[in-house]
Amino acid sequence: MVININGVLDKLEEKFPDAKSELDFKDPFQLLVATILSAQCTDARVNKVTPVLFGRFPTPREMSEASQDEVAKIIFSTGFYNQKTKKIIATAKKIVEEFDGKVPDEMRELIKLPGVARKTANVVLYNAFGKNEGIAVDTHVIRISRLLGLTNNSNPDKIEKDLMELFPRDKWGFLSQSLVLYGRYYCTAKRHDTSKCFLGGH
Repeated sequence: MVININGVLDKLEEKFPDAKSELDFKDPFQLLVATILSAQCTDARVNKVTPVLFGRFPTPREMSEASQDEVAKIIFSTGFYNQKTKKIIATAKKIVEEFDGKVPDEMRELIKLPGVARKTANVVLYNAFGKNEGIAVDTHVIRISRLLGLTNNSNPDKIEKDLMELFPRDKWGFLSQSLVLYGRYYCTAKRHDTSKCFLGGH
C-alpha cells in the first residue's frame, strides 16, 4: 500500500492546527516532570496533581531538596509513584548540579537525566523549546502508525526512525502530538470501524 504522506499531514493539520501536549506547564522543568509523571497515566490525571506538586516545589533546586515521602504522597494517584518520585528528585538534582538549574535543550543532554528517554526528551524539546529533534512515540503513535501502514515495527525506537524517514523534519513534533490527539479522541483503542475515522482512507 502506498501511503499518501501529504494527505495524512493535510488532514491532521486541518483537524489539529495547533497540536501540542495536553499537559499543563509553565516552563521546561514543569513539562519535563509532568511528562515523567504521564508514563502509564493520563494527562488529565497528571494535570490534577502538578498544581500541588509545583506549588510546593516550583524549581529544580527546590525539587532536588524535597523529601521522597512528601513527593510520593502528592503524586500517588499517577501510579508507580515510588519510581517516579526517585526519578523526579534525581533529575532535579542533576539539573542543578550539571546544568546550572536549567533544563537542557539538546537531546544528548536531556537523555542523561534519570527517567528521561527519547520519548520524554522529544516531548520537552518540541513543546517547551520548539525543536524538532525526533518524534515522541507513545502508545497512541505506535497504534495509529501501524494502523495506517506507516510502519511494520513495534519497537518505539524503530517506529520513530521509520516516521522520521517518511515525514519532513519540520513536521516531526506536530506529527507526534497530532497522532496522540487523533488516537485519544477520534480513533481510540476501543474496537471500532477504523475506516470511518478521518484518516481511515488517508
